[in-house]
Amino acid sequence: MHFMQSLHQAWQRNNSLVCVGLDPEPAKFPAHLRDTPDAVYTFCRAIVDATADLICAYKPQIAHFAALRAEGALERLIAHIHDAHPGIPVILDAKRGDIGSTAQHYATEAFERYQADAVTLNPYLGRDSIQPFLDRADKGVILLCHTSNPGAADLQDLIVEGTGSERLPLYQHLARTIARDWNANGNCALVTGATWPEQLAQVRALVGDMPLLVPGIGAQGGDVEAVVRNGRTADGTGLMISSSRAILYAGHGEGFAADARQATETLRSQVNRCR
Repeated sequence: MHFMQSLHQAWQRNNSLVCVGLDPEPAKFPAHLRDTPDAVYTFCRAIVDATADLICAYKPQIAHFAALRAEGALERLIAHIHDAHPGIPVILDAKRGDIGSTAQHYATEAFERYQADAVTLNPYLGRDSIQPFLDRADKGVILLCHTSNPGAADLQDLIVEGTGSERLPLYQHLARTIARDWNANGNCALVTGATWPEQLAQVRALVGDMPLLVPGIGAQGGDVEAVVRNGRTADGTGLMISSSRAILYAGHGEGFAADARQATETLRSQVNRCR
């Protein structure tokens, strides 16, 4: 199924705009799992199985797995999500960006090796670096636009020349270019941080109903009400509001998965009250 179809169906079926980030850090695992042979997979699978009916997407962060030499666990985890919870899209958070054959290999890595439904990408090398991903019309192409980190404004807010004599921030030029020129297959989305709600509203105004992946809720301090007010579409969807640490590490004992479920339910309810 097309990533966008899966996402829209998950929004409706689970009445949820919550995306759970899967960022394993074994030092934060419950003590009974921490030193077990397959701890990364076991921990993440438990989180997935406890929350799958409450969310619109999962977002495993590839560096968290690769640094632990756990790429195999990531492959098995994504396969488990597809098998046990069909219809929930998986976004590989990789932020890749390169050209030529390397870009082609990155697309193969995301969509063939890991079987992800979408991937995050850095668009600042230009369209040719993204084209191998855009060509996969069934897959989601989620491009960094205005990120949640404090340093985002260092470059993303720089004023650049638009068409004619127009001058606008780089992130707005990028958002409009992607919506107007790169999204022929209807498979693009943008990353817009929860910590910059005014910029989120400006991106929404430029891109129409294009989905927005919004990190920065929870540990980074983003405000749920501001995100929903500034980023939702007319039908009350359009957002993938991502939370990782606040859900994954909501509990520290043997009931950690139940605690993660409760944290997810709480966030979903908070988001839905604002919709």
